[in-house]
Amino acid sequence: MRKFLVVLDDSRECLNAMRFAAMRAAHTGGGVEILAVIPPEEFNHWIGVSDIMREEARERIQAHFEVFAKWMRDKQQVDPELVIREGEAVAEILDQIREDPDIGVLVLGAGSDKQGPGPLVTQLTRNAGSLPVPITIVPGDLSKERLENIT
Repeated sequence: MRKFLVVLDDSRECLNAMRFAAMRAAHTGGGVEILAVIPPEEFNHWIGVSDIMREEARERIQAHFEVFAKWMRDKQQVDPELVIREGEAVAEILDQIREDPDIGVLVLGAGSDKQGPGPLVTQLTRNAGSLPVPITIVPGDLSKERLENIT
Protein backbone atom coordinates (compact mmCIF):
# COMPACT_ATOMS: atom_id res chain seq x y z
CA MET A 1 0.00 0.00 0.00
CA ARG A 2 1.32 3.43 -0.91
CA LYS A 3 1.76 5.70 2.08
CA PHE A 4 1.72 9.45 2.37
CA LEU A 5 4.46 10.60 4.76
CA VAL A 6 3.56 13.75 6.64
CA VAL A 7 5.69 15.53 9.22
CA LEU A 8 4.19 16.33 12.61
CA ASP A 9 5.49 19.53 14.14
CA ASP A 10 4.17 22.58 15.96
CA SER A 11 3.61 24.69 12.86
CA ARG A 12 0.17 25.97 11.83
CA GLU A 13 0.63 24.63 8.32
CA CYS A 14 1.08 21.11 9.66
CA LEU A 15 -2.71 20.88 10.05
CA ASN A 16 -3.34 21.30 6.32
CA ALA A 17 -0.60 18.82 5.46
CA MET A 18 -2.28 16.27 7.77
CA ARG A 19 -5.68 16.92 6.24
CA PHE A 20 -4.37 16.64 2.71
CA ALA A 21 -2.49 13.39 3.40
CA ALA A 22 -5.52 11.80 5.06
CA MET A 23 -7.95 12.86 2.34
CA ARG A 24 -5.65 11.68 -0.46
CA ALA A 25 -5.09 8.37 1.32
CA ALA A 26 -8.83 7.91 1.78
CA HIS A 27 -9.53 8.64 -1.90
CA THR A 28 -6.74 6.45 -3.24
CA GLY A 29 -6.78 3.50 -0.84
CA GLY A 30 -3.44 4.51 0.63
CA GLY A 31 -2.13 4.97 4.12
CA VAL A 32 -0.68 7.76 6.20
CA GLU A 33 2.57 7.64 8.11
CA ILE A 34 3.15 10.52 10.50
CA LEU A 35 6.76 11.31 11.29
CA ALA A 36 7.79 13.36 14.32
CA VAL A 37 11.44 14.31 14.69
CA ILE A 38 12.90 15.26 18.04
CA PRO A 39 15.85 17.59 17.46
CA PRO A 40 19.12 16.68 19.20
CA GLU A 41 19.53 20.08 20.86
CA GLU A 42 16.64 19.29 23.17
CA PHE A 43 18.85 16.79 25.00
CA ASN A 44 22.10 18.64 25.66
CA HIS A 45 21.81 18.17 29.40
CA TRP A 46 22.96 15.69 31.99
CA ILE A 47 22.02 12.12 31.19
CA GLY A 48 19.19 11.86 33.75
CA VAL A 49 17.62 15.15 32.72
CA SER A 50 18.11 14.26 29.08
CA ASP A 51 16.21 10.98 29.50
CA ILE A 52 13.32 12.74 31.24
CA MET A 53 13.14 15.41 28.53
CA ARG A 54 13.21 12.76 25.80
CA GLU A 55 10.32 10.90 27.44
CA GLU A 56 8.32 14.13 27.86
CA ALA A 57 8.89 14.98 24.18
CA ARG A 58 7.63 11.53 23.17
CA GLU A 59 4.53 11.94 25.36
CA ARG A 60 3.77 15.35 23.79
CA ILE A 61 4.18 13.88 20.32
CA GLN A 62 1.93 10.92 21.16
CA ALA A 63 -0.79 13.24 22.51
CA HIS A 64 -0.56 15.47 19.43
CA PHE A 65 -0.65 12.42 17.15
CA GLU A 66 -3.77 11.05 18.85
CA VAL A 67 -5.70 14.22 17.96
CA PHE A 68 -4.86 13.84 14.27
CA ALA A 69 -5.28 10.06 14.33
CA LYS A 70 -8.78 10.30 15.82
CA TRP A 71 -9.86 12.74 13.11
CA MET A 72 -8.33 10.55 10.38
CA ARG A 73 -10.05 7.43 11.69
CA ASP A 74 -13.42 9.10 12.31
CA LYS A 75 -13.67 11.32 9.24
CA GLN A 76 -11.47 9.66 6.62
CA GLN A 77 -11.45 5.99 7.71
CA VAL A 78 -7.63 6.08 7.59
CA ASP A 79 -5.63 4.56 10.44
CA PRO A 80 -2.30 6.42 10.52
CA GLU A 81 0.91 5.11 11.98
CA LEU A 82 3.32 7.17 14.06
CA VAL A 83 7.09 7.10 13.72
CA ILE A 84 9.28 9.07 16.13
CA ARG A 85 12.90 9.69 15.25
CA GLU A 86 15.64 11.71 16.88
CA GLY A 87 18.08 13.87 14.94
CA GLU A 88 18.13 16.63 12.34
CA ALA A 89 14.72 16.88 10.66
CA VAL A 90 15.74 16.75 6.99
CA ALA A 91 18.17 13.86 7.49
CA GLU A 92 15.59 11.89 9.48
CA ILE A 93 12.87 12.50 6.88
CA LEU A 94 15.14 11.28 4.10
CA ASP A 95 16.22 8.25 6.15
CA GLN A 96 12.59 7.36 6.85
CA ILE A 97 11.75 7.54 3.14
CA ARG A 98 14.72 5.35 2.25
CA GLU A 99 13.91 2.81 4.99
CA ASP A 100 10.21 2.45 4.18
CA PRO A 101 9.66 1.45 0.54
CA ASP A 102 5.88 1.89 0.90
CA ILE A 103 6.23 5.68 1.20
CA GLY A 104 5.15 7.12 -2.13
CA VAL A 105 4.70 10.82 -1.42
CA LEU A 106 6.11 13.29 1.11
CA VAL A 107 3.49 15.84 2.17
CA LEU A 108 4.67 19.14 3.67
CA GLY A 109 2.74 22.19 4.81
CA ALA A 110 4.01 25.57 3.63
CA GLY A 111 3.76 28.66 5.79
CA SER A 112 2.06 31.65 4.25
CA ASP A 113 3.62 34.46 6.26
CA LYS A 114 6.52 36.77 5.40
CA GLN A 115 9.07 34.33 6.79
CA GLY A 116 8.59 32.04 3.82
CA PRO A 117 7.33 28.48 3.44
CA GLY A 118 9.30 27.12 6.40
CA PRO A 119 12.67 25.47 6.88
CA LEU A 120 11.63 21.96 5.86
CA VAL A 121 10.03 23.08 2.61
CA THR A 122 13.00 25.32 1.84
CA GLN A 123 15.63 22.66 2.53
CA LEU A 124 13.85 19.75 0.87
CA THR A 125 12.86 21.61 -2.29
CA ARG A 126 16.49 22.61 -2.88
CA ASN A 127 17.23 18.93 -3.47
CA ALA A 128 13.85 17.92 -4.89
CA GLY A 129 15.38 16.58 -8.09
CA SER A 130 17.31 13.91 -6.22
CA LEU A 131 14.65 12.85 -3.72
CA PRO A 132 13.42 9.24 -3.91
CA VAL A 133 9.72 10.32 -3.84
CA PRO A 134 7.71 13.32 -5.01
CA ILE A 135 6.87 16.14 -2.60
CA THR A 136 3.42 17.63 -2.28
CA ILE A 137 3.51 21.09 -0.72
CA VAL A 138 0.21 22.15 0.80
CA PRO A 139 -0.31 25.88 1.38
CA GLY A 140 -1.01 26.52 5.03
CA ASP A 141 -3.83 28.96 4.39
CA LEU A 142 -6.02 26.76 2.16
CA SER A 143 -9.52 26.31 3.52
CA LYS A 144 -10.90 22.90 4.45
CA GLU A 145 -13.39 23.20 1.61
CA ARG A 146 -10.67 23.92 -0.93
CA LEU A 147 -8.61 20.98 0.34
CA GLU A 148 -11.63 18.70 -0.03
CA ASN A 149 -12.12 19.88 -3.61
CA ILE A 150 -8.45 19.36 -4.47
CA THR A 151 -8.17 15.87 -2.99
